[in-house]
Amino acid sequence: MFTERDQYWMQHAIKLAEAAAKNNEVPVGAVLVKDDEIISEGLNSPIYDFDPTAHAEILALREGGKNLGNYRLVNTTLYVTLEPCVMCVGAMIHARIQRLVFGAYDPKAGAIDSAFNLLESKKFNHHFEYQGGLFAQECGKLLQDFFKAKR
Repeated sequence: MFTERDQYWMQHAIKLAEAAAKNNEVPVGAVLVKDDEIISEGLNSPIYDFDPTAHAEILALREGGKNLGNYRLVNTTLYVTLEPCVMCVGAMIHARIQRLVFGAYDPKAGAIDSAFNLLESKKFNHHFEYQGGLFAQECGKLLQDFFKAKR
């Protein structure tokens, strides 16, 4: 199932999600890893950046492309605290990531297993491996606590 390294990198993503919450953003963090080294990271910042595309995953993919000097992010794993949305899964497909590991499932907008499963489509010429539910309770609690405090 999940490896010790998966757990290590997801803990890093959780720290980024906590930082997003401190910035008054929905607490989602993402870490892009290749050969067991961080290529890039991101934390939700659409409010701060005035950018609806500034999801943690998108920011990590953008920075990863710059750091690798290529928009194709082959042989990488993306760790994200929340199941990605349609926009983010689309970006992952175009970036050609190898693997996705996510924490909490998102029944309203998750595009891997919950609300949609984009990877079931035969229309895409790239698919990637994925596993969900790593530290799901911890990741979900971050979100629940954040929204509870908003109400």
